[in-house]
Amino acid sequence: MSVQNLNTFDPFADEGDPLGSTQDVGSQQNYIHIRIQQRNGRKTLTTLQGLPKEYDAKKLLKAFKKEFACNGTLVDDEEAGQVIQLQGDQRLKISTFLTEEGIPKNTIKIHGF
Repeated sequence: MSVQNLNTFDPFADEGDPLGSTQDVGSQQNYIHIRIQQRNGRKTLTTLQGLPKEYDAKKLLKAFKKEFACNGTLVDDEEAGQVIQLQGDQRLKISTFLTEEGIPKNTIKIHGF
């Protein structure tokens, strides 16, 4: 009967990067996030964040308000940067609008119920 020696192999030793060359695992930097927030009663608020810098948020907000017939505002957040807030559930409308403007669909994440 032999006793196995566990000192020859350390399963918890650092073997470098186990995920390969993926540096931004779990980061939310290069995605556009469209979220919905519940206000009071049936009222909802749609937020858009993570917009690339080459797009002007004020002009985009003006186009959203005119296209979707809703009110909206531009909020400066210290963590998320500039956030566009629109009244109502505008998630699918924002997504189709952005894809028509040339933003790839795989960079847009839609969150919410």
